[in-house]
Amino acid sequence: MTLTTPASAPVTVAPAGRGDGARTAAVRSAGARTGAVVAQAVVVLVAASFVTFALGAASGSDPAAVALGDMATPEDVARLNAEFGVDRPFFERYVTWLGGAATGDLGRSWFTGIPVAQSIATALPVSLSLAAAATLVALLIGGTSGVLAAVKRGTWIDRAVSTANAALATIPAFVAGIALILLFGFAIPLFPVGGYVPPSVSVTAWLTCLVLPAVSLSLDAAADLSRQLRTGLVTALDENYIVGARMHGLGGGRIVFRHALPNAAAPALATLGLHVPRLVGGAVITEAVFGMPGLGQLTRVSALQGDVPVVQGVLLVSVVIVVITAVILNIVLARVSPAGRSAA
Repeated sequence: MTLTTPASAPVTVAPAGRGDGARTAAVRSAGARTGAVVAQAVVVLVAASFVTFALGAASGSDPAAVALGDMATPEDVARLNAEFGVDRPFFERYVTWLGGAATGDLGRSWFTGIPVAQSIATALPVSLSLAAAATLVALLIGGTSGVLAAVKRGTWIDRAVSTANAALATIPAFVAGIALILLFGFAIPLFPVGGYVPPSVSVTAWLTCLVLPAVSLSLDAAADLSRQLRTGLVTALDENYIVGARMHGLGGGRIVFRHALPNAAAPALATLGLHVPRLVGGAVITEAVFGMPGLGQLTRVSALQGDVPVVQGVLLVSVVIVVITAVILNIVLARVSPAGRSAA
């Protein structure tokens, strides 16, 4: 379209290009995907909460027997059952529990009377520290070895990384933990073999006590991440745009990290996301091996005591952590994918 002004030459105004429309459509599509992921997360949380509560109710545990012991009178049993609400219908108890959980009230321990949320708040930083450290170690080990194997494909380095990945993927976390304790706790005493020091006391001691449990918990995830990253990076390095970049004289590091790696990262990140439930579940055994007072230890002790409200609360919080992590990972994957980057 041409606009003519009295004091100037004709000015040509170009119509909106197709690129703007495609970008708008991509942004809308990303928003729709994010909304769908959040909606699915809500459904999963509600379903998981129901299953968690139903399993606790089906366990047949008696709060009166847990709190009062075998010498309790029938009157005491009836009074305590009414206090804990176990004499009400199942769905009424579930709705009450779910409403309380939505506001942070997960009930009270049958054994100690301490609010479940308070016990979880004490143990949660330990488990979150361990899970975050294990994820970081998996990214460092798996990312470095995967990139190195892809860049040196076909060489002895590639074969050594593949062999190490196959071996690490078969080692259970508790076996790796025991081996690390024997090696770096006694043979070469570099790290503490148990316990937990919060960062508010000493950041150095906090980081030191996380090294061995984080490494033992991360080996499986690191091996899978390395394999997936190598496969994706090898495929990306054979693409035509990489060949063109080499012909234009771009350096090897720039080609790998700026052009090939972003396209190969999405499947590797998805693989790491699949390990989040394993990291949360594996913390139960790892915390027991290293004597860490996290959610794993809290769950184990409460389950042995028959303390159903605590077990239910820990399970629900664990599911929430896994679901929130999955939502964040899906959003990140949408951003790092080629379509997501073009819409940004």
